[in-house]
Amino acid sequence: MLTLAFDTATGVATTALVRDGDVLGERIGRASEVLAEADELLRAAGLTPGDLDLLAVGVGPGSFTGVRIGLATARGLALALDLPVAGVSTLDALAAGSPGATPVIDAKRGEIFTVVSGRVRSLAPDALQVHRGRTYVGDGAVRYRDTIEDAGGAVPPDDSELHIPRARFHAGLAGEGGPAELVEPVYVRAPDAEKAPA
Repeated sequence: MLTLAFDTATGVATTALVRDGDVLGERIGRASEVLAEADELLRAAGLTPGDLDLLAVGVGPGSFTGVRIGLATARGLALALDLPVAGVSTLDALAAGSPGATPVIDAKRGEIFTVVSGRVRSLAPDALQVHRGRTYVGDGAVRYRDTIEDAGGAVPPDDSELHIPRARFHAGLAGEGGPAELVEPVYVRAPDAEKAPA
């Protein structure tokens, strides 16, 4: 099973090419570069888009625009290549990259996205129930490091790759996939444009 996985939900986009659990290549860049990165990964592995069996895409939560870019890219590729698509939570991918850690994504507007009692939530950083000694990862953990560490949590160094939702973990969490149009984004809250006064 050859999987092309990517996530554009946060400020750092990741792309990976994975065959049966083995990472053939991985790139970290920007959302606008995902297709170029995918092409380079395939070329480096001596493969073509026609060799792909599955697409795995990060469905958020994160930047509204970033999530839309990822889904649009996945749907376009799926249509062109007749491939199934698996949507993977960006928070789940972060957690898979740092087992036992709590994933925290910067939701902007002074909020974070995280998982509370099994549900994805948007909340103020000081409302996060921090467990003493537990590790917190993600760009939200970096941005609100002081709040988390003052409450007894641990945050890896800012430049740690543990803060990036690595696409290799999306591939591992993907499952079999299905029709691209059935993959739903995880927005958690309405986009800023919908909240703006008329």
